[in-house]
Formats: sequence, C-alpha cells, structure tokens
Amino acid sequence: MRILVTGGAGFIGSEFVRGLLARRTDRVTVLDALTYSGNLANLAPVANLPGFHFVRADIRDADAVGRAMAGQDAVVHFAAESHVDRSIASATPFVTTNVLGTQVLLDAALAHGVGRFVHVSTDEVYGSIDAGAWSEDQPLDPSSPYSASKAGSDLLALAYHRTHGLDVVVTRCSNNYGPYQYSEKLIPLFVTRLLRGEQVPLYGDGGNVREWLHVADHCQGVELALDKGRSGQIYHIGGGTELTNRELVGRLLVACGRDWDAVRQVPDRKGHDRRYALAVDRIRDELGYAPRIPFDEGLAGTVAWYRDNPGWWRPPAGAAGEHPAGA
Repeated sequence: MRILVTGGAGFIGSEFVRGLLARRTDRVTVLDALTYSGNLANLAPVANLPGFHFVRADIRDADAVGRAMAGQDAVVHFAAESHVDRSIASATPFVTTNVLGTQVLLDAALAHGVGRFVHVSTDEVYGSIDAGAWSEDQPLDPSSPYSASKAGSDLLALAYHRTHGLDVVVTRCSNNYGPYQYSEKLIPLFVTRLLRGEQVPLYGDGGNVREWLHVADHCQGVELALDKGRSGQIYHIGGGTELTNRELVGRLLVACGRDWDAVRQVPDRKGHDRRYALAVDRIRDELGYAPRIPFDEGLAGTVAWYRDNPGWWRPPAGAAGEHPAGA
C-alpha cells in the first residue's frame, strides 16, 4: 500500500510512521511543513528505509498536495495546529490549517482516486462532560478556537464521504503522551522544566480531568481504522486512565524527584473544559482495539526518554510564551 501521512514529522505522526515502517512493507510518503512542532529528527530512525519518502510542503498548498497525492492508495491526516493556548492568542492559523488545509487534502484525494482517507481528530470537539463518556454519536460542542477548527474539519471530511462517496474514516483520541512530544504540551513541558530544576505553572485549581493515552496505543488504533474501519464511521481511541491535572502533576513530581514547592498556580485559561472522556466500545468491538501500555509504565518510560535525550528538547517558540498545565 502507498500511504500519504500528513504531519508525519510531528509527535503522533512520526510515531505512526516509525511503527508502520518497522512492521509493514508499505511505501510511506510524509508531507509536513516543518513548522515549530515538526522535527525531522523524529523520522531519523526510518529516513534511510527504501519505503520512506519525505515532502516538505504545507497542506494548504494545493499544487504541492496534488503532486504528493498522485499515486497514493490512502491518506492518514495528522497535520494540524493543535495547542489550545495558541488558538486563544490567534485563531487564524488554526482555521486556515485545520479547516482549509483539510479541504485541500480532501479535494486532492477525490481528484486522484485515493481509496481511504483517515482523518485524525480529538475528544475536544465534544466540549466538557460532567460524568460518563461521550459516544461517537454525541453532537459536537467545542469550546476553543482549536477544538472548533477540528470540529469543522471533522464535519467537512464526513461531508465528502456523504456527498462524493470518498472513503473517509474519522478517529477521535484522548490526550496523548510519550517520547518526541513537543515541549509546549503538559507532560513534556512539566518534565523538561522539572528536570532543569525550574518551577512549573498549574492552571486554576488543577481539577480539570483528562483521559491519558500513550501515543503508541493511539497509533495502534489509527492503524486499525486504516485497515479495517467502516467507511463513513467515527472511532474513539482512548487510554482508559482518568486523572485530574493536579493528580498528574503529583506523579510527575515524584518521577522527576521534585516536590510541590516546584508548582505555582496561575489563573485558569479562557473556556477551559472541565472533563473529557471517550467511550471506546465501537473500536473495541468492531476492530479489536485495546490499549496495551499501562499508564504508570508509559509515564515512567516517557520521563526516562526526556531525561536521556536532553539534546532533543527545545523551548516553545513564538509569542505565546509560557503555557501552563491545562490539558
């Protein structure tokens, strides 16, 4: 199979590409603009494999996308602007990349007769839930410019299935963690600061609840959706471990050998959803998905990776500044 992976130099996309090329004989083309969170070092383990090809291009560039799309059998679309705090500071790149960029990809997939289009999304499109877990049929109710742009791209992808018959599958995941995650997100931000002996910022009362999913388990679910998902269907990919941000920070402090003196509370962010949770019955029952990496094991491995790879770290870029722990 010839697979185009957008955003394949990012955290989740590169995990997917490394795993796919390690296990399978597919030919994989990565299309990535190498913005601040894309890093070619993430693809170094597979860069010299015969099945790997890299194209530096923006998904909003229709000509470049068309050239990359020609001859592909499937698309796995990870590329997105994804940090809520940045979307609050400026929504423009989120709308243009996540919505218009997705439209460019969908048009190219139609034009070139691509067989399957996997659109990777997020639990944040549903907004907050007080108890229980969202099913795939839940109406979307996004709270931030980021989640609104992802909801828009989800609906656009599904509309191309209904209108044009494009073979679209949408996945929505809970919060990812693991090696190679860019240091603006909660876990790598805290780990890298704590290992440097610095203080870390915690939003509000720290009571916001998130469900945590190791990136390798997420990519397992995406691969199942690629291979076996039903056309026009949505699949949730969850990790099954719910923690408040404060509980997570407590575990990170222990793992990094620090105490609560290293934490300072900061005002909560605008529109901060209190809790996310996904029901995974559909992907479990239809595709055989189950998370394989226990959270404590995965978190220990993640902290160890950042401790052992200080040369990979870099501070968050751009004008958004410090991003507190508010996943």
